[in-house]
Amino acid sequence: MTISTEDLRRLLDSDLPDATLVLVEGRAEVVTAQDLDTDAFRGALQVMTREDLRARLDGPDVTEPELKRIAATLGSAVDNIGG
Repeated sequence: MTISTEDLRRLLDSDLPDATLVLVEGRAEVVTAQDLDTDAFRGALQVMTREDLRARLDGPDVTEPELKRIAATLGSAVDNIGG
């Protein structure tokens, strides 16, 4: 499963509290921590929280190369666990 830079931008730009990027049924979604307890997202693979993503960034100005690097790393990790 590929994690795209667009997925990471959606996570960063989300107005949701405790925004989390998850994989569910072959697609990436940005949800809240509470959403993870619902039937729609039960069993979803949690990829990264917005706070975790911000911690990986070099600063407040997000660059496309930075997002590509992080997306590639996350995509590899997901592939390794069979996501």
